[in-house]
Amino acid sequence: MLRRLVRPAVLLAALSLSATPALADGLAMPQPSPAASVMQTVGITPITVSYSSPGKKGRDVFGGLLPFGTLWRTGANGATTIEFGTDVTIAGTAVPAGKYALFTIPGKAEWTVILNKNPNQGGTRQYDEKLDLLRTKVKPTTIPVRERMAFVFADTTDEGTHLDLEWDTTRVRLPIQVATADHVAAATTGYQKTSSRALANAARYRAGAGDAKGALALLDASIAIEQTWFNSWLKADLLAKGGDYKAAYPLAETAYALGQKDDYFFWKGQVEKALKDWKSKR
Repeated sequence: MLRRLVRPAVLLAALSLSATPALADGLAMPQPSPAASVMQTVGITPITVSYSSPGKKGRDVFGGLLPFGTLWRTGANGATTIEFGTDVTIAGTAVPAGKYALFTIPGKAEWTVILNKNPNQGGTRQYDEKLDLLRTKVKPTTIPVRERMAFVFADTTDEGTHLDLEWDTTRVRLPIQVATADHVAAATTGYQKTSSRALANAARYRAGAGDAKGALALLDASIAIEQTWFNSWLKADLLAKGGDYKAAYPLAETAYALGQKDDYFFWKGQVEKALKDWKSKR
């Protein structure tokens, strides 16, 4: 009888002990250096900085907690990262779109700012100088005391911004330039090409549904954006099916000429056959 009473008690104690770590693991507590991030769009370029933000806590930071001339992960915990949505320029160096680790070497009169190609590192122990994309020198300035380290974007325009690192009484400013006009032009060209093909595909559907007039209107709109072998051939074929070989033939010639420059001229045989068959019907 005693054994029967003891077993449930032992089982209950074991369950209580096993539950304690699970409860502890799920208990949220303030972190000494909480995670932080800041994002700024420059023109059409998003720039995001992700870091952990340590506190001053009464300490002398630069030259004390962080000795001058020593590589710093520019935050706490893992290395700080910066990500660019398009290509940018920093200190005259072209920086391709992507994510980088941001290191610094604090100095009393001058800092070195480093972008490293390995964004997935815990700190300076994994740092490899051979992976540096750029190093640039910047001058620190004095600011009112900031308790927690922070990154701030300042003086942002469509063509650039400044990324400020602020902590204790120090600010370090990194200028970032963005060729927004070039990015917009490239995006517009890409959009036009996509739109041209989308309109041609819509025209193909309308033609298959028996709406030749609507299909021709869509093909004209597609060609107005960008003439390709694809939309030229679709219009030529549609006109020929309506008996207008005089208008269809030169369009087929254009389709063939443009198709010769395209690795995906998948209707080449059909266009060649049409040029032979329609020549006498013009």
